[in-house]
Amino acid sequence: MNHSELLEKLQERREITFQDEVINRDKIAGMTSLLQSLLFPDFFKLGMGSEEILENIEKILTEQMTILGMDKKTVRENTDSFFSALPEILSLLNQDIKAIYDGDPAATSYEEILICYPGFRAIAIYRLAHVLYELSVPIIPRVMTEYAHSRTGIDINPGATIGRNFCIDHGTGIVIGETAEIGDNVKIYQGVTIGAKSFAKDANGNPVKGGKRHPTIGNNVVIYANATILGGETRIGNDCVIGSNSWITYSVPDGERVR
Repeated sequence: MNHSELLEKLQERREITFQDEVINRDKIAGMTSLLQSLLFPDFFKLGMGSEEILENIEKILTEQMTILGMDKKTVRENTDSFFSALPEILSLLNQDIKAIYDGDPAATSYEEILICYPGFRAIAIYRLAHVLYELSVPIIPRVMTEYAHSRTGIDINPGATIGRNFCIDHGTGIVIGETAEIGDNVKIYQGVTIGAKSFAKDANGNPVKGGKRHPTIGNNVVIYANATILGGETRIGNDCVIGSNSWITYSVPDGERVR
């Protein structure tokens, strides 16, 4: 088969087509690095001032939302809302750093957590992406958290709701689904899955999208390594401890220890 024939056959089988211009994953990844530097300039230096960083973030975010077909007014409103949320995000991340420091005897300083800990990096990018998700910005939040996933091995869907003082220890292999709800002062270890059961299908056999598919985790919960918690109706109560390798598809009352 010559090149022309091969290219023709490939074209015949392209069932999925895209718009002429698609969002740029590399630019969005770059934006996350700019945001990291904006929030923690003493530790993540990019060789530019804060005003220049802000301008570059705004440029990338505006460009990528425009590519997605958003009108100028919506793009402007989303950008303003995102920037307005950054001080609160920084406050949340400061609390997360302290929670990780208090929760990990191996942590020697806040600086070490900022620079070295994949759990914190994944949390930081998730919290930024979650704001865009809440603004109904499509795709971009998922690109951000998948970038974090590729760098850390931690998969947090931007739609998940996560409270204050969130601590991830080690972190590799953690999965947190889109409709998961996690309370305050929660600590989870490597390999934990907070996921969905098999989902319903319609009369044509297509998966039914939407709805609450992932568990709710209360406050002051510890979930040890490789535990799996599944289902939108599953609730882990406040002050629970979930042991390693547990498989849970049922609700657990407050204060219980599951081994």
